[in-house]
Amino acid sequence: MRDFLVRAVASITLAVGMLSVPAWAQDVPAKKLKINLPPSADLAYAIKARQKGLTLEGNATVRWSASGNRFAVVSETRAMMLGKILETRSEGVIDEYGLAPSSFTQKRFRKAATTSSFDRASKAIRFSASEQTYRITGGEQDRSSVVWQLISMARAMPAKFKPGTQWHFFVVGDRDGDPWTFKVISQEKLETPNGTVNAVHISRAPPDDSSDQKLDIWLAPSMEWYPVRLRFSEEKDDFVEQTLTHINKKASR
Repeated sequence: MRDFLVRAVASITLAVGMLSVPAWAQDVPAKKLKINLPPSADLAYAIKARQKGLTLEGNATVRWSASGNRFAVVSETRAMMLGKILETRSEGVIDEYGLAPSSFTQKRFRKAATTSSFDRASKAIRFSASEQTYRITGGEQDRSSVVWQLISMARAMPAKFKPGTQWHFFVVGDRDGDPWTFKVISQEKLETPNGTVNAVHISRAPPDDSSDQKLDIWLAPSMEWYPVRLRFSEEKDDFVEQTLTHINKKASR
């Protein structure tokens, strides 16, 4: 159970189980995008996980901040009986492609921290945990920032987030990166601790030859498009689900 949570429970942008991907896999074309950043806020989530028939609960906090042309996403995940099992931090600037991370740091339970660096001066992505490198062409995201990139796009272009629409990104983790495709599934009503919420269901299904988890995200237009639920699922009904319990909006700076 502990190994599953360390691998699978994450901040609102993490999907683990990464494969080693060669540099030529960065085939997502750069595309300039219109975005509208959500207000800075602290988000609290309840976590429920199931692995091999066992159930475990926990909680997560996500601090999203946007000031001027800079952003940061800081998350902390805790599991009952284990305490803190994951910390992540993504920070960077805003450019013509949307969120442009400068670094993505991850600290897992009993593991050394890793940092993925976006060196925009030399147009290269590098990793402290591997020798892999990628060329920056524009629009690249990390596993935390990509969710907030989607949110910012949906706020700016809500009419384009209709069922069947797909969005493509190149996303890096702690060792490497690969292309991700998100598809808008449907408009749904969710029962949450905050009541019934209308949400846009977006799903990322990994390629057939990948060991990545499936990631489902539900964004609530009536709540600034914050994620009200995220679900990481694997084969044999194993899953981790995060449900929003509280929002504390921050004053603009």
